Amino acid sequence: MGFNNKGVFDAVERLKKKHKVLIGGNIGKNKITPNEEAIKDYLISFDALFPHVDYFVVNVSSPNTPGLRELQDKEPLTALLRELKKENTKIASKGTGIKEKPILLKIAPDLTNDQLIDIIKIVEQTKIDGIIATNTTIERQELKSAWMLAEEKGGLSGRPLTKRSTEVIRFLAEKSNKAFPIIGVGGIHSAEDAIEKLEAGADLIQLYTGFIYEGPGLIKKINKALLKKQ
Repeated sequence: MGFNNKGVFDAVERLKKKHKVLIGGNIGKNKITPNEEAIKDYLISFDALFPHVDYFVVNVSSPNTPGLRELQDKEPLTALLRELKKENTKIASKGTGIKEKPILLKIAPDLTNDQLIDIIKIVEQTKIDGIIATNTTIERQELKSAWMLAEEKGGLSGRPLTKRSTEVIRFLAEKSNKAFPIIGVGGIHSAEDAIEKLEAGADLIQLYTGFIYEGPGLIKKINKALLKKQ
């Protein structure tokens, strides 16, 4: 289904309402847009969301949009991030008091170590603000019922993602010598999961599936566990 929603301009109308929380704009290309023209889609979303979000997430890793992950390859990804950085500076220079927005790259958990090394180099070259590790996975090995779901399309989230996302976080943190912030996400269902991500090298964490299954009380449990460790 790709990014099944009503589009960026519909989102902008809702974001015009006042909010007291930090809001991130997670942007990607349309399903029907060829990769050769993907930058145009990202720029349209970037420009539309700029006044209404606090930071941007460049999503090139969702397995739900066919061909999107090809944008993680070194050349297209470097070109995309450079264009967005250029646009960021351009918008910020137009008016007094307008600051550039942080740009983070959201990567797949299915990248090889060599590809992760490329990602570290790209972050250094393009000077983006950090990494979100990781998106959902196309792998199915961790499922007890994998034989039933092996052919299922799209990204898998939740507990089967816990181990691999932590491995990616640790690899990026160690190989980059903590050169950039990392937001850890993937299979956080408990305070222990959250602490594991932070100890692996994450600076912040995000919850998705765990928040649905465990409820908002999970946030309180994580905060209490972190306070005990201080």
